[in-house]
Amino acid sequence: MSEIMPAACVIGHPIAHSRSPMIHGYWLNQLGLKGHYNREDVLPENFAEFVRSLRDHGYVGCNVTLPHKEAAFRLLDRASACAQHLQVANTLWFEGDLLCGDNTDVEGFIANLDDRAPHWGTHLKKAVILGAGGAAASIIVGLQERGATDIRLVNRTIEKAEILAHRFGPTVHPTPWSDLHQCLTDADILVNTTSLGMKGQAELDIDLDPLPLKALVTDIVYVPLETGLLRQAKQRGNPIVDGLGMLLFQAVPGFEHWFGQRPTVTKELRGLIEDHIRGVTP
Repeated sequence: MSEIMPAACVIGHPIAHSRSPMIHGYWLNQLGLKGHYNREDVLPENFAEFVRSLRDHGYVGCNVTLPHKEAAFRLLDRASACAQHLQVANTLWFEGDLLCGDNTDVEGFIANLDDRAPHWGTHLKKAVILGAGGAAASIIVGLQERGATDIRLVNRTIEKAEILAHRFGPTVHPTPWSDLHQCLTDADILVNTTSLGMKGQAELDIDLDPLPLKALVTDIVYVPLETGLLRQAKQRGNPIVDGLGMLLFQAVPGFEHWFGQRPTVTKELRGLIEDHIRGVTP
């Protein structure tokens, strides 16, 4: 009788661009484990049915990406504290017959900064976040956990920033885009959570002159690896962190749930994904 190997997947729409199979495939090989990790392109109207039948499809769990993260949370029998706080889940697994879920974006964001810019949060007080979408919510939680007491949420549609700020308390201040220049003057960290600067999108065109040179600049965009924002910040002398590490570190907890061993984010893995992004490897 052939051995049944555990399988997991990433569910999204579209999903062909996902590099998650490369990440989990690397860890399976590195750890000598038998298993599979696939992509599943699922339309929003079919998502709930697909998740409810995960085991029928042969899966022990899954990652969830756009546009399904909020829908995934609503299907959970048991949610982590972080998923409950954000009302979003990106990592699902089973405990007995219970469908469990977590949001690992917060962990991925913080672990990336810890890895690439050690001690970044030692004197963290003021943060400036560009954008007020779902990604910004995870960043807010991570920065609050690290002690930020003044978080400026800068968005072109101020109403969206106000809604998000209301969810996360008095340390978060909705700010119109026109006030960005003033916000930067004493910031400790600047985070771009918008899609501006991503391959195929317009560049993020802002003036960094008021930003202190000690301030960390990071971008959750990782294609390209060095966005225009990061390039501008590096040229003026600010420390920078790209978004690739967030993708890598947020994948760790799911792998442990599905395959039983906790993997590590190595230089080799990062190099593999970097080469793929640059088109060096097929």
